[in-house]
Amino acid sequence: MARYLDVHPDNPQPRALQQCVTVLKDGGLVAYPTDSGYALGCVLNNKDGLERIRSIRQLDQHHHFTLMISEFSQVGQWVDMDNWVFRALKANTPGHYTFIVKASREVPRLMQHDKKKSIGLRLPTHTTTLALLDALGEPLVSSTLILPGETEPMTDGWAVKETLDHQVDVVLDSGDCGTVATTVVDLTGDEADIKRLGGGDPEPFAE
Repeated sequence: MARYLDVHPDNPQPRALQQCVTVLKDGGLVAYPTDSGYALGCVLNNKDGLERIRSIRQLDQHHHFTLMISEFSQVGQWVDMDNWVFRALKANTPGHYTFIVKASREVPRLMQHDKKKSIGLRLPTHTTTLALLDALGEPLVSSTLILPGETEPMTDGWAVKETLDHQVDVVLDSGDCGTVATTVVDLTGDEADIKRLGGGDPEPFAE
């Protein structure tokens, strides 16, 4: 049965966040709110966590998992990038984007796209997400919580608890959750390629 942790949207309680961090570092799987719906997250190198996400969402091996990070200063550790990619990320983060980028050697192979050796990257603006990342002290490997057969992410913490009670270890709820998907931009080629329109302005990446 999942632990349900209800925190304040503006000042998430450190004790609750630490409980969540303990579960994550013990190999657990957490459902948490972001500015674009709920997400499922685990720590780096948690192979079982990835398989649990794939099982819940019925994903294949070609799915791009996303590294959630809290500060731009962390980008260089996880992304193998040219100058133009650095500038694009710098100018548009944090924000309502998910970027597909070339993974650095620091990203475990099991977290990367199996053929492209790439990874999703997000710098969110959601207060609870950022507080959790800061408490954890490392990225969360995540995937938007869209159930099989659905097109929109889950956005209500209690509904997540009722639906996935025996499939996740913690549901973190702050009562505020975005409902608009991110704009997905692929930066692995010679120029930006918009893969999905969402909350992020596509204009900076228009041809």
